Amino acid sequence: MTSAAQSNAEVRALAELGLREVGVAAGGIHNVHRAISDRVFAGMRVGTGGAVTPIKALHDGITDGIYQSIEIASTAASEVAGRAMPSKRSWPAPSETVRGAAAIGIINGLIGDTLDESGSPLAADPMAIRVAGTVVSPSRAELHRAFPDASGHLVVFLHGLVETEYAWRLGGAPTYAQRLNSDLDTTAIEVRYNTGRHISANGRALSYLLAATVRNWPVPVTGITLIGHSMGGLVARSAAHHASRAGMDWTKSTSLTVSLGTPHHGAPLEQLAHVGSSLLTRMPETAPFGRLLRRRSAGIRDLRQGSLVDEDWHGRDADSLARAAATEVPLLANAMHCFVSASVGTSRRNPLGYLIGDGLVLRGSASGRTRARRVGFGDAAGFHLPGAHHMSLLNNDDVYEQLKTWVSQATKTAAADREIPALPAALTTP
Repeated sequence: MTSAAQSNAEVRALAELGLREVGVAAGGIHNVHRAISDRVFAGMRVGTGGAVTPIKALHDGITDGIYQSIEIASTAASEVAGRAMPSKRSWPAPSETVRGAAAIGIINGLIGDTLDESGSPLAADPMAIRVAGTVVSPSRAELHRAFPDASGHLVVFLHGLVETEYAWRLGGAPTYAQRLNSDLDTTAIEVRYNTGRHISANGRALSYLLAATVRNWPVPVTGITLIGHSMGGLVARSAAHHASRAGMDWTKSTSLTVSLGTPHHGAPLEQLAHVGSSLLTRMPETAPFGRLLRRRSAGIRDLRQGSLVDEDWHGRDADSLARAAATEVPLLANAMHCFVSASVGTSRRNPLGYLIGDGLVLRGSASGRTRARRVGFGDAAGFHLPGAHHMSLLNNDDVYEQLKTWVSQATKTAAADREIPALPAALTTP
């Protein structure tokens, strides 16, 4: 697809989606309005009997007509927008710009699974290496062009829910990728993926992307580090698990994984949304809000328990209040596995930090240690950042220094493992 065609397709899809959502919102408001008015008129009927019936009929006819006209108009406008705006001008595609990518990243995080199933241009390239916003295919020619100064140690960065690779630029300071490339002679690879898809689907896609990348990398790969923020840490674990079962060679080169604020045992906000959506659907006045909550993507739903494999969701009722099963997935063998947690409190005694963690992920979940479950991180594998929130982990000097230490240690360990022991003198004498 040419740049102009891609840009037009994405702009049309954004316009179509926006107008369609106006109709959906109007329908939801309509349902709330009718539920409330029906209850009011039911109360009035108790005191006035049948006298209120014609008034209710008139009210319902007017309001239904107004809301339905809005829904019909927005649907028609959405269809027109989907066919409109043809242009041969070579504007950058929204997905290749910082603001456009951010908007599409949020949309994908919320309903990306639905967009993926419908073949929307907004969900194209659901798992891809990006350089300056542009997709880089894992072919030998493309990788040579995109990484002319490639080194043998790849550091793969995976963003979190509703984010893109631009999220690592938070605060405007040099990114972890830029600093590691400069300080340790690594080559950073920033991956963008559709965070609305199931984590297991993204993990599987990442495993194949890495396999192709390693196979076609410009120089021999001597080490791989996976660094994931929030959901990205789960996608990395899922990819490693899938690759191990499939016998992919890139896992043998993986020397380090780091999860930054990753909800290994689930995120409280998704757990609350899961219960809340069920409760809201039980009353007519709040049912539209419950249905709206239930539209959240498969990726968000997977954060309920930190699900990494298909078995955790396949064939299950996603809205059931029954406790979700979470398959225990082992960490990749022969690699260092580290984590970083954060809390808004500045000390362990601060109850706020204990109750809400970094604002989205509790410390026990980020460290993979709860009373019921343990991921398997070593005792010295963690770093805690006090007085910080979830997004702080994307770009922080203290976190970077710890990352640099871990990457350096993993690099030295991998180099030592590759060394061939010298033979005893008695065996080398002719």
